[in-house]
Amino acid sequence: METDAVPQRARGSNQRMPPSEHTVQLPEVPYDELPDEHEHYSSRAPWLRAGVLGANDGLVSVASLMLGVEGGSNELHNVVLAGVAGLVAGALSMAVGEFVSVSSQRDAEEADILKEVKEQQKGPAARAHELDELTQIYEDRGVSHSLARQVAEELTAKDVIRAHARDELGIDLDDLTNPYQAAATSALAFCIGAGLPLLAAAFIEDANMRILSVVLVSAVTLAAFGVTGAMLGGANVFRGGARVVVGGLAAMGITYGFGRIFANSTSGRLP
Repeated sequence: METDAVPQRARGSNQRMPPSEHTVQLPEVPYDELPDEHEHYSSRAPWLRAGVLGANDGLVSVASLMLGVEGGSNELHNVVLAGVAGLVAGALSMAVGEFVSVSSQRDAEEADILKEVKEQQKGPAARAHELDELTQIYEDRGVSHSLARQVAEELTAKDVIRAHARDELGIDLDDLTNPYQAAATSALAFCIGAGLPLLAAAFIEDANMRILSVVLVSAVTLAAFGVTGAMLGGANVFRGGARVVVGGLAAMGITYGFGRIFANSTSGRLP
């Protein structure tokens, strides 16, 4: 039986309609051969971002800073001092920046939740309107009107604020952002990353060996960070490791180059 839902050009034809851009062609696999469960990666996004980015930022920043000073001075004391100062300043900067950012997000979430509370306090007409909104949300997701209404009524009866926060605002009341946790995580990750090149150079007197040590330790650690982040995020391991290593080494090389240029340009004026 023909319906208007079938495009005119497809009627009377044995050709299949082309798949949409979101269509995924999957092989037929017997159910008993499927794995018992599959793992999702999206839940790891917040801590993965804070941890990997913080450690990577700490390593690249401090290694580049040390190599920049190394390019202008061969003094071990100056190089180590630059590394220590970079570690402390960077960790504090990461902590403050993450705290401010997440606090602003938390404030926005709490303000939106408070608006929902006030709407519910306006009386029966306002509550009926909010129930209609919740019903429409479920209908827009593909649920029939009668079932959407039933779901909205049952969730509203159980916890109206939680239902609107989750389905209207996209906020989980049990998982609100924590600025203190985010700040501590970012600072700790930065210190871990920054401490590696600092330790690699702290006890080496020879300037060339010191540079080589920082570069090698940084390259290996950057590769480990990239591969770990890719594995935890379900991305391509080689691409994840390569882009981190290339970007980090480029930053270190450019900073070292600027240190050399500065040293050469000022050497004639130094006492």
